[in-house]
Amino acid sequence: MAWSDLFAALALVLVIEGLFLALAPGAWKRMVRELLEEPERRLQVVGTGLVVVGLLLLAWVRA
Repeated sequence: MAWSDLFAALALVLVIEGLFLALAPGAWKRMVRELLEEPERRLQVVGTGLVVVGLLLLAWVRA
């Protein structure tokens, strides 16, 4: 994987996050408020699951 791929992926994350904020700022604020109520352990489990799914998708796309 080249550095340009990493920067392209990070740029895409920024685009997607920016779209959520631009198109639905109220929903984004509600989501953040709800996330603050969740136990840290649950957030860790969900985050770990997302990392695993993301790595599997990346491996599949690169294969």
